[in-house]
Amino acid sequence: KDNPSNMFGDNASKGAEGAGKAVVDCAKEWGCKLLTYVSSAGAYQPTDETVFPMAETTPVKESAGQILYENYATEQGLPFVTFRPQYIYGPKANKYDYIDWYFDRIVRGVPLPIPGDGTQKVSLTNSEDVAAVLSSVLNDESAATQQKVFNCGSDQLYTYTDVAKICAEVAGVSNVEDLILYYDGDKMGKAAFPFRLTDFYVAPDMVKSKLDWPGSKSSLKDDLVWYFEGYKARGGHTKEVDFAKDEPIVSSVTA
Repeated sequence: KDNPSNMFGDNASKGAEGAGKAVVDCAKEWGCKLLTYVSSAGAYQPTDETVFPMAETTPVKESAGQILYENYATEQGLPFVTFRPQYIYGPKANKYDYIDWYFDRIVRGVPLPIPGDGTQKVSLTNSEDVAAVLSSVLNDESAATQQKVFNCGSDQLYTYTDVAKICAEVAGVSNVEDLILYYDGDKMGKAAFPFRLTDFYVAPDMVKSKLDWPGSKSSLKDDLVWYFEGYKARGGHTKEVDFAKDEPIVSSVTA
């Protein structure tokens, strides 16, 4: 806090090579007081024994670039903190795929092939809540570096079917139940579906207890109102959409 230039944040590196390695090496050489990194909860590999929501102790894919970065920074002995976000939407977010998948189908009145029975849970996190989580490291830098790894996700959960119904309500579509097609994901895979076949959501309990993050201030239901307006402004409702990956699933379910 006395010298902000001694604190580095890396939200771009995808591994411990090239620019990622250079960031860590420079942080060490320059006597960095704190290096924070935006990793990914996508590196988690839950097993049959995993209890949801996933804690920071959930097994990870050791070959994932973000995990290699985390390991390299730790090996360098830096005061280091890593955040593992998942499924971000909102201002400055770099992906629209998760929610657009629903709107692309709902506004065109075409089927929504959802794997399983649609009761799988997911957390979608507003980018402003993500920013609040990242900045919470300054609430207690010592506690942050001791814990080192923090999940970064909303504490609000929705089922895959919930998301479909909320999107439909926002878009003014009343018959979304007629559009949803549940199918056997184990047999047919996820195709273009944006989420995992199973539950996949993290627990933000650690960042709450250690760094005093108060929890999500955003509501997906409220946010989807302005998100849908942005979707239309981007031409989402009129663009050409390729549903080729959906077609085999739709055909098998409706045959």
